[in-house]
Amino acid sequence: MRIKIMLAAAALSVASHAAMAEELTGTLEKIRSTGIITIGHRESSTPFSFYDSNEKVVGYAMDLCYLAADAVKARLGLPKLDIKLVPVTPSGRIPSVLNGTIDLECGTTTNNMERQKVVSFSITYFVAANRFMAKKSANLRTLDDLRGKIAVSTIGSTNLKQLSELNAQRNLGLTILAAKDNGEAFRMLESDRADAFVMDDILLYSRMAHSAAPGDYMVSEEALSVEPYGIMLRRDDPAFKKVVDDALAAVYRSGEIRKIYAKWFQAPIPPNDINLNVPISAPLQRTIEHLIDSGDPAAYLSGSPTQ
Repeated sequence: MRIKIMLAAAALSVASHAAMAEELTGTLEKIRSTGIITIGHRESSTPFSFYDSNEKVVGYAMDLCYLAADAVKARLGLPKLDIKLVPVTPSGRIPSVLNGTIDLECGTTTNNMERQKVVSFSITYFVAANRFMAKKSANLRTLDDLRGKIAVSTIGSTNLKQLSELNAQRNLGLTILAAKDNGEAFRMLESDRADAFVMDDILLYSRMAHSAAPGDYMVSEEALSVEPYGIMLRRDDPAFKKVVDDALAAVYRSGEIRKIYAKWFQAPIPPNDINLNVPISAPLQRTIEHLIDSGDPAAYLSGSPTQ
């Protein structure tokens, strides 16, 4: 009788595993069959995703993506899951998700309604604003002050698109330059090839803090938009998104997110030990409380959360 029970249990276990294998589709099946999850990362988007002095990929976004990878490993019941890291650029990150080169993109990618037509996003993990940086000596404070000036942003960014739209709407007469990455854009401002660098404020503050002369620069008070960041993944793959979202939700609900946030935004960041001293914003606090994954900027500001 005992043998029959053991055999029945074994058969049930096999059937359960077989059912799980049959149920898996999309990215989860891809990862289960290869034993590899591929994470796209940025090379110099401090403090979100960047190389440290040991050429290790670290950052706020990377910490959250590694936790998501752990959740995928647990969901699939894998004894081991290899993580493959692939550097991506602003112009190449969406194609890399679409063509299967990467499974998750972990950096500073804005979740908006236009992008949601082709990709999906996790619960938001940071909310930035689109602003511009200029040299203090230029006395440029508002977008109207940039009239007739030279502004630079990064190829493939929402910032570049919005800058072009605002230039046309307000008839600003801007000369708009497109840099390959944020590092090149800042160097153009630094060398006076551009009068303003338009980008997400947190990235501007980071560039300014790490520059040779931080006191020479200012970031505009005027915000041009709200920019919610999320982990980017393939569209129409709800099972995979659920695993990633559940991992972030667990971190948010436990309060662990505050420790991770403080590590990167309120403490010295290696290798230069610069402290950005950026507290959790009201929109991010709202996201943490309501687990928002919306591409609608209004969802982060007031009223009922849109998910």
